[in-house]
Amino acid sequence: MRRAAATFIASCVLSLPATAQDVESGGEDPAAPEEDAGHTHEGDEHHLRYYDDIEVSVRSDNLLGLAGSANEGSTGGEDLEKRPILRAGELVETVPGAIATQHSGGGKANQYFLRGFNLDHGTDFAVTVGGMPVNMPTHGHGQGYADVNFLIPELVERAHYRKGPYRASVGDFSSAGSVDFDLLEALPRGIAHLTLGSFAYRRALLADSFDLGGGHLTGALEYFHDDGPWDRPDDYQRWNGFLGFSRGTAFRGWSIQAMGSDGDWLASDQIPRRAVEEGLIDRYGILDPGPRGNTSRYSLSAESHFGGSRSLTNLAAFAIKYDFRLFSDFTYFLEHPLQGDQFEQADDRWILGASASHRFQHHLGAAHGETAFGIQLRYDDISNGLYPTIDLERAGVTREDEVGQLGAGLWGETWVRFSEVLRLNLGLRADYYSADVEAYRPVNSGTADDWMLNPRVSLVYRPWSSTEISLTAGSGFHSNDARGATIRQDPVTGEPVRPVDPLVRARGVDLGLRTFTVGGYHGTLTGFWLELDSELLFVGDGGTTEASRPSRRLGVEWTNFWRVSRELALDLDATYTRARFTDDDPAGRDIPGAIVATVAAGVTVDDLGRWFGALRLRYFSGGPLIEDGSVTWGPTALLSGRLGFNVTERLAVVVDGHNLLGREDDDIAYFYASRLPGEPVEGIEDVHFHPVVRPSARVSLVWRF
Repeated sequence: MRRAAATFIASCVLSLPATAQDVESGGEDPAAPEEDAGHTHEGDEHHLRYYDDIEVSVRSDNLLGLAGSANEGSTGGEDLEKRPILRAGELVETVPGAIATQHSGGGKANQYFLRGFNLDHGTDFAVTVGGMPVNMPTHGHGQGYADVNFLIPELVERAHYRKGPYRASVGDFSSAGSVDFDLLEALPRGIAHLTLGSFAYRRALLADSFDLGGGHLTGALEYFHDDGPWDRPDDYQRWNGFLGFSRGTAFRGWSIQAMGSDGDWLASDQIPRRAVEEGLIDRYGILDPGPRGNTSRYSLSAESHFGGSRSLTNLAAFAIKYDFRLFSDFTYFLEHPLQGDQFEQADDRWILGASASHRFQHHLGAAHGETAFGIQLRYDDISNGLYPTIDLERAGVTREDEVGQLGAGLWGETWVRFSEVLRLNLGLRADYYSADVEAYRPVNSGTADDWMLNPRVSLVYRPWSSTEISLTAGSGFHSNDARGATIRQDPVTGEPVRPVDPLVRARGVDLGLRTFTVGGYHGTLTGFWLELDSELLFVGDGGTTEASRPSRRLGVEWTNFWRVSRELALDLDATYTRARFTDDDPAGRDIPGAIVATVAAGVTVDDLGRWFGALRLRYFSGGPLIEDGSVTWGPTALLSGRLGFNVTERLAVVVDGHNLLGREDDDIAYFYASRLPGEPVEGIEDVHFHPVVRPSARVSLVWRF
């Protein structure tokens, strides 16, 4: 844990030449020269420093002089641990303004919203865990699919987020933002965790760390089951495992990690509003009992880092084996009046990747500078398909493809500190994309490649010791599904189809303010502009591509964290986004699914004798469901709470409650045509929604040994 925390601080120091008062130093690194072991000496004030005994753990960490702009920040594991979390995907809501919902069974990737984007399952939101990318290009269900259900919350040490396409080291899928989950290398104590709750919720966790061979061996095993509030229980079961070994210090060391996850569930898809209003089913009912899924993910990763007093080099590699099967039915009898519209999506792949980076400090005349550069490689060997099914048996082939996809990124950036109040960052990233598609229908086979150059710039001015103003601009991209880049014929209708560009550019500008006061208040205020050339998507549910229109988003974000006292902390995040298509079209200029406003607020009480607890409110406004804005959804508001009691120093009892207000809101909604038995052949256009969970409670026993 200490080395991981030290690595974070070292990386902050490396990414921005900070003065000694920007961070607090701790113990020495025995592997480093004495003059560089966390202390400042005359003439050496710009050496890199390593802090082995610093523990960064909460959202109130002072990032003045460290963060590249007001649109990035961190939340520590200690802060995450205090949140009442309904599902693992909600860990991404540590990003201010981010919303994680669900429109089907709990085993699927969450539906994400950020900065006025309906991100589907991650198209413009990049996620990494332990240094490994989570988003999957050319996925059987959706481009950029990012499933974090394999993540064990207790192993997260820190979530570091960035919003907008502004960091040169972050590439594909990051137009709206990105979040990196850093994992603990050693637990301070072993954990035995047992939870029982409403709707047959059960969770058991056993995790511990051991000293071994001069390093730390950490293992964890988690079992999870949840039926949910549905009339037909989800019977969602999942096993997660983790085994990691680390050795060394922030100055020089290495680690290796193995992770595994396997889950299966029955799906509770979105349902048409009319079916509830007509009494065919209730809010938690289903129309087709077939939808269900299973997925597995196994990974092995390793990293090594070494450096001197003015430099640091990182090397990393990973291999992931992934498998996914999902049965769905969204339109019932619209396309196939006799057999029904049930279908299966499949994805089976190997992912291999490696990265290397080097950072070093230097002088540019009288100014102090730091330069970093790196390379990132990833190859996906993919087998996926889309099949019509009858009672879960395949009745044909819509698409079946073998895809080899390569992504390579080369990046560099330089920070220049002109004075204690002014610093400048210049970054440049080059990405290359190549794909080879062997399709079931040969006409859709082919190769595609593309490359893109994206510059980034950030200027940070510090008029007072407690306040910074930042201006950030740059461009980024998301890749499109490889099948969409080689398609020539619609696999359903047989009509000619025009392939899409492999890479789609996004451009943005942020103007932000960050302040941190001695009284424990930390706040940011950011205005942003973000424009996409085209929101091009491969529609996995239909096996074809859909070229959307150019778009623009204007918004403002306000984040607040106040450590009132040792026992009490308050936080409030609010965002407002105006999302519009920028071209003229009679259909209208509203972007379907774009959320207008979000509010996240919390009260955390800790060390109140033996008691501790938290209340969290999550609100999002919803927005238009069609281009002319005549059909909308939302708002949704959920209040969750946690109350805990430390029975002894090692044993705690925790009670979590969800949807405490008993709201009957929607997790998500869509507007499209579907057909129920007896309805017109052309179907009926309707709102299809997935409800929030009923009020529920969970009781946990936590033993730390």
